[in-house]
Amino acid sequence: MRVDIVSIFPEYFAPLDLSLIGKARAGGLLNLTVHDLRTWTYDVHRTVDDTPYGGGPGMVMRPEPWGEALDALAPPTPGDRRPPRLLVPTPTGVRFSQALAHELAAEPHLIFACGRYEGIDQRVLDHAATRMPVTEVSLGDYVLFGGEVAVLVIMEAVTRLLPGVLGNAGSLDEESHAHGLLEAPVYTKPPVWRGHEVPAVLRSGDHGRIARWRRDESLRRTAARRPDMIAALSPDSLDKRDVAALGEAGFPVPSADMAK
Repeated sequence: MRVDIVSIFPEYFAPLDLSLIGKARAGGLLNLTVHDLRTWTYDVHRTVDDTPYGGGPGMVMRPEPWGEALDALAPPTPGDRRPPRLLVPTPTGVRFSQALAHELAAEPHLIFACGRYEGIDQRVLDHAATRMPVTEVSLGDYVLFGGEVAVLVIMEAVTRLLPGVLGNAGSLDEESHAHGLLEAPVYTKPPVWRGHEVPAVLRSGDHGRIARWRRDESLRRTAARRPDMIAALSPDSLDKRDVAALGEAGFPVPSADMAK
């Protein structure tokens, strides 16, 4: 995968040299380059912003440097060649999710445009959309200083889905959000710590019972913390044991014909 990140604070992305992302870059699994937007400015002050039309507080990022940056990183492509996908972190974007992370992990080339101040002149995104897919994306219902921290989050979520990045790819199948549920609690040695014991079932060696326990705990935890995720589950994905676990968690139990 190729990734280009454009920001006025390229130093912000030093963490992308660390941990598994750093190893993915060193191993050739991820071709990632960070660009300084001011490279595409030509005045003595390297200006990237100006006052908003219509008045109001704050500043807006000018279209000229962004337009030149995208021209350089995503020149027009032949009709049979897949264009890159532009990601723009913004509070007005679609909510980022594990499903979107999987979608982005399948893209051969991503470009991230890190806005600041009141955002990027809308004409930049409108023009880019005539040449490539554009996705405005939000981490949640809050506002940050700029798009950099959101890009770090998205890059972690996407990179770990690339083949060869994780040492054990099977861990992707059991983690939170992999199947519409939160992950069950996890434990390691010692078996007793400060009076708290590891659940006996996890030390039983009975893999069937362990799998059922993890499923039940996953359902209970999701019902308690994210009832919206339980409500979104397909009835066909629930069996009678699932319904019982949800009932014990105080979640409205689906009708009997919903459980297999």
